[in-house]
Amino acid sequence: MIENSQLHTETKNKMFLPEKIRHRTHEIIFEADTPTGKTFDVLLIVAIFISVSAVILESVPSIEANFGPALRTAEWTFTILFSLEYFMRLICVRRPLGYVFSFFGVIDFLAFMPTYLAIFFGGAQVFLVVRVLRLLRLFRILKMIRYVTEADTLVRALKASRPKILIFLFAVGAIVTIVGAIMHLVEQSTPGFESIPSSMYWAIVTVTTVGYGDVIPITGLGRFFASILMVMGYGIIAVPTGIITSEFITRASSLSAVSTQVCESCSREGHAPDAIYCKFCGAKL
Repeated sequence: MIENSQLHTETKNKMFLPEKIRHRTHEIIFEADTPTGKTFDVLLIVAIFISVSAVILESVPSIEANFGPALRTAEWTFTILFSLEYFMRLICVRRPLGYVFSFFGVIDFLAFMPTYLAIFFGGAQVFLVVRVLRLLRLFRILKMIRYVTEADTLVRALKASRPKILIFLFAVGAIVTIVGAIMHLVEQSTPGFESIPSSMYWAIVTVTTVGYGDVIPITGLGRFFASILMVMGYGIIAVPTGIITSEFITRASSLSAVSTQVCESCSREGHAPDAIYCKFCGAKL
């Protein structure tokens, strides 16, 4: 049943664009191996930067008061452009539903849909709802992820380092719990150390070297334990950075070269430069 639906959708796409034009459009929009594809990517990144900047500037009252109409015009211009881009992506892939429910498909949808949704929410009583919907437009900046070639390597490094990071966080949690309990015992009469949870809050602030200063120990023994925790904090901060950096270097050195080719059937990338067929679904590239 699903295959029949996909075939029906693919046939409709061919009605919108001839096969040769559809393939060429897919090459420009989804890939960056050609001069036109690179130009499209650069223009899209510039549009994302400008549109996100407009959303940010519109949140400043003084700027919104003076340039509100111009910023709203820019917002609608970019909304229409991103809508057209989304529509073109839909009609140039063989399986549109695969793209619609993919990560980048959802992000591309969120890039323009909140502006349209805001039309249906009027009146002062729903002003806060409108503001929330408008903030969703900041998801546009996530559209840039696909244009950073190292993004996949970074994601793989983060996934590979996850077990080590979890063990590290468990160790930090144990240290914070123990030190919090000790400080509660030592500084019972000091404001901020009345309970173990509040003492643990102080321990977290101290071990991360944030140092708000809202809670401070006053006894000699309490300051001694605080000094030890402060020194430990410098080493603790360096541990996750070292773990992720090590995994990133390992992944980067082991990865073979990949092209920007995106499969027209499953909309996935990461293929070798000389690949003829998609390594995920087997369709011809």
